[in-house]
Amino acid sequence: MEFSKLLILLDAFKMLQWQNILMIVIGGVLIMLAIKKEYEPSLLLPIGFGAILCNLPLTGATEAGGWLKTLYEAGIATELFPLFVFIAIGAMTDFGPLLENPKMALLGAAGQFGIFTTLLLAQALGFTLNEAASIGIIGAIDGPTAIYVSSKLAPHLLGPITVCAYSYMSLVPIIQPPVMRLLTTHAEKTTRMPYSVKEVSKTVRILFPICVTVVVSLIAPKASPLIASLMFGNLIRESGVVERLNDSAQNELANLTTLFLGLVIGSTMEGVAFIKSTTLLILGMGLLAFVLDTFGGVMLGKLMYVLSGKKFNPLIGAAGISAFPMSARIVQKFGQEYDSENHLLMHAMGANAAGQLGSVIAGGVVLAVIAGVM
Repeated sequence: MEFSKLLILLDAFKMLQWQNILMIVIGGVLIMLAIKKEYEPSLLLPIGFGAILCNLPLTGATEAGGWLKTLYEAGIATELFPLFVFIAIGAMTDFGPLLENPKMALLGAAGQFGIFTTLLLAQALGFTLNEAASIGIIGAIDGPTAIYVSSKLAPHLLGPITVCAYSYMSLVPIIQPPVMRLLTTHAEKTTRMPYSVKEVSKTVRILFPICVTVVVSLIAPKASPLIASLMFGNLIRESGVVERLNDSAQNELANLTTLFLGLVIGSTMEGVAFIKSTTLLILGMGLLAFVLDTFGGVMLGKLMYVLSGKKFNPLIGAAGISAFPMSARIVQKFGQEYDSENHLLMHAMGANAAGQLGSVIAGGVVLAVIAGVM
């Protein structure tokens, strides 16, 4: 009898499947990448730990009443966590370079090219419309947007989509340079663009988040939660009268929400559900979406190069994605490989800020279109 009681302690080992073991290893790899390579450590570390925990049988963490399940229901099912992150992002984002040079908004739109192309491809490969839209939104290169959209349209794909989105965000320095190198000539790469500072008044900076919220909410009501949370965070920043709230949004709110978000996303990576051929397909299409985003931005940049009389550097188009401000810095570094005295950073920051805004709007457009179709 005593021996049989001891055997109960081994029940968890007996319930382990090879998929669980593989996901535990993958969780360890994510933790290693976060610590050793510093790839999005604030997210990959909790995601990796959550992936390990959800693949340990009998812990109850992801079952009804379990602590990770409770976090999921409180923050993902209600969509609060990604919206909290958007408030933090808004507080961190300076839209000044975009307001100084509004034409950069065109590059922010072109930088979403991969979303809709990948959506159509996913549908052609047999995914449902909701699943295809969720996969396509990886092309936003914006983790919170991907989480928000996929949690509404295809929650069963939340794990692979989120891991894909954040993994590729961390690989911006690896993925974008080859695309820029392939698509541009030496003359285009070395085009110099003097930067003249145009003072943006505080009134304009304050009106911008309010007007964007009103206009976007009226055009695409489904985008309102996304754009409103981003713009509210930016309003906190630009108002200049609530520094404690601004600091809290950029630090405590961002850190705590990111921590919980990572754990919850990791908890959706249960082996049997995650280890499927569709997961690899999603990873492949996510990479394609990222490449197509960069392609779209650079190609529009090339058109602007021609229309401007060869005075616009097409590399700036690569910054029209949402990976702010990493992509802008990559453009600056890449441009200086060909001309060490070419300073593209401030121009690229304008395109990058437009990409951040564009990804949120694109997520809302996808939700609005899907709702209209259904």
